[in-house]
Formats: sequence, C-alpha cells, structure tokens
Amino acid sequence: MRIVIAFLFAFGLAARAFAADEITGPQPILPQTPLILETAKGPVRFTVEMAVNWPEQERGLMFRKSLAPNAGMLFDFMTEQEEAFWMKNTLIPLDMLFIKANGKIARIAAKAVPLSTNSVPSYEPVRAVLEIAGGRARSWG
Repeated sequence: MRIVIAFLFAFGLAARAFAADEITGPQPILPQTPLILETAKGPVRFTVEMAVNWPEQERGLMFRKSLAPNAGMLFDFMTEQEEAFWMKNTLIPLDMLFIKANGKIARIAAKAVPLSTNSVPSYEPVRAVLEIAGGRARSWG
C-alpha cells in the first residue's frame, strides 16, 4: 500500500511540474536549413527551421504572428509513425504537409484553423511534418 501511495505522490509531483511549464510565448528562431519541394508547378525553395527535439516540436510555431511565404518549420520524427497536430496557441493559419520516409507527401492539411485544439491527424505513418503559411500548398497545384 505504501508503494502505491508513494507512486501516486510522485506522479502528482511530476504532473504538477509539467503543468508549470505552460507555453506562454514563441520559441527563439531554431537552426535553419534550405529545403526544395518538387511541385506540379516546379521546384519551390524554402528556408525551414528544424524542430528536432520534443520541447521544440511541442512549441512549434505557437505565438508567431507571421510566417514568410517561403519559410516554415520541419518536424522530423526520425521514424515513420502516425502523428497528429493541433493549433493551440498558433496565431496564423498553416498548411501541414505530412511527409513519408521516402519524401512523398502523404497528406496536406490546408489552412489549419488558428487557436484550434482539434486534432489534425496524418491518417498514416509519416516521417516528418512541414508547416508552412496557410494557402501556400494550393498555389502550387
């Protein structure tokens, strides 16, 4: 019984520690790299921020007030898995490109609604997600 109580107490402290880390502002600009998307209208060049660890991926583009037309954030999970994103604390509409390990786009979630807590799922295993300004993907056909 003492073990159960100790576990519950420790779990409560851990949960409180995580709750205290409420995200309240944008993260600093992350390391950037060039990225080229091959589209129906030809190659499109981007400069993307690389969100490679959990804290960077959790915060993503939250609280950003703008995103340049050829900028974005790439979330690389290092392995294929089903993913789901939300737009909590994200102030601008985004297109989410769910990308398979072979580089093919599995799904585009266009113009995700700012501040929404609705899940935006990949519907299949993906290696990465590229977030770009809302409406950009449509402009390439």
